[in-house]
Amino acid sequence: MSGERRRDLARADRIMPGLWRLRLPLPWPGVPHCNAWAIAAGDGVVLVDTGMYEAGSLRQLELALEQARLRLEHIRLVVCTHAHSDHYGLAGPIVDRAGCELWMHPDHAHLTKAVADPERAFQLRLEVARQSGVPEHLLRAYEERRKGDTPGVARVVLPDRELVDGVEVETDLGTWRVYETPGHAPSHVVLHQPERRLLLSGDHLLGRVSLYYDYGYTPDPAGEFLRSLDVVEPLDVGLVLPGHGRPFRDAAALIDANRRTVRERIERVRATIAGEELTPFEIVARILGEAPRNEYVISWVLSETLCYLRYLEVRGAAECAERDGQRYWRTVPSAAPGARV
Repeated sequence: MSGERRRDLARADRIMPGLWRLRLPLPWPGVPHCNAWAIAAGDGVVLVDTGMYEAGSLRQLELALEQARLRLEHIRLVVCTHAHSDHYGLAGPIVDRAGCELWMHPDHAHLTKAVADPERAFQLRLEVARQSGVPEHLLRAYEERRKGDTPGVARVVLPDRELVDGVEVETDLGTWRVYETPGHAPSHVVLHQPERRLLLSGDHLLGRVSLYYDYGYTPDPAGEFLRSLDVVEPLDVGLVLPGHGRPFRDAAALIDANRRTVRERIERVRATIAGEELTPFEIVARILGEAPRNEYVISWVLSETLCYLRYLEVRGAAECAERDGQRYWRTVPSAAPGARV
């Protein structure tokens, strides 16, 4: 139909012998696809990430596998870089069909609890937005748009093994070592194959700077993300295999770009609240140059801003006060102007 975006079809690209990128469609206009990665392992494959669950999505995964001359039954292990719906959503049906294990980081409750009780999770998100000063008409529009939405996860399946620092995944391409990289999600990990200089980066590193944090589950998501960049930086990486987009080579440049962008945005937030008290919604409006006019601010821009405010608060550079059910932020008067945080 003319008013709808044409959906992409799944496809498989062979990156090298024994390694396939499975490009899977997503329903999100700004993020049209995600990557799953099939890695040869004995008489089958290890599948890293799964794609999102929605009508027809399992068939899309099968189509991509078929292009690589594989079937669901060839999957010997599912590894999830993190518990977001586009990386974990099909884990249940895959495990059921292939009879394999799922490995994932233990801090997955940010998604699995929400899937178990989606209405409660949604109301909590609305309450955070309301406390942040989002006007009621935007909240109502957001609530209306979300009616009928599904969480993008077929069913909650818990990991058979916890994917934490030092765990190793064996494949025909060698052993991949797990590194914990929270920030984008509390459950995020990357996998490094040192001999071939490969990094399965999930959403920690993408081919361009695209920042998103899960707000409200850990004390300091933005600080965690910056520390995770420090974890990945020393690794010998020749090719990055990301969760979205094409593989890319210059990991160091993307690490620097992410670090620089986060610092710039934190400083912009701090400068905005210098000398006055503002709600997070007002901060976003100042930064954007106008008040946001759609509910997108609730799920992305506002969450990012809240994480930067939390980063400043943890380091004693900002503080929060609550009045009439809304939260107001300001810089701490004793914090030295221009001090690095």
